[in-house]
Amino acid sequence: QLHLVESGGGSVQAGGSLRLSCRVSGYSTNSCMGWFRQAPGKEREGVATIASDGATSYTDSVKGRFTISKDNAKNTLFLQMNSLKPEDTAMYYCAAAYATYCTWGRYDYHTWGQGTQVTVSS
Repeated sequence: QLHLVESGGGSVQAGGSLRLSCRVSGYSTNSCMGWFRQAPGKEREGVATIASDGATSYTDSVKGRFTISKDNAKNTLFLQMNSLKPEDTAMYYCAAAYATYCTWGRYDYHTWGQGTQVTVSS
C-alpha cells in the first residue's frame, strides 16, 4: 500500500519561500505525482504535477513562483514555493495518480497524504 507523508509547511510573510516535501513509501510507483491545495471554504485545486517522464505542469496562479521536482532515489516529491502571497494560504496535499500521465482531476489520484499547512501573512 502506498503511503504519502508531507512536511515543510509553516507560516511565512508575503514574499517568503517554503519547500514542501512528500515522502513516498510502500512500493515503487511510476505514476504521475501532484500537489494540490485546499483553502477554507474552497474546493481542492491542483497546484503542480509531474509525470513519470518528468514533464511538469502548473496552475496559472503559481507559474514562475513554484517548482515541482522529485528525487527518485530518495522517493521524495518536492514543491519549492517562492514569492509567496497571502492567497497561497491553504492545506497542501501530495497525491499519486492512477496513470503515468497527469491530469488536474482530483478523482484521478488514488492516494493522498495528510496535508501540511501553509500560511502566508501580508
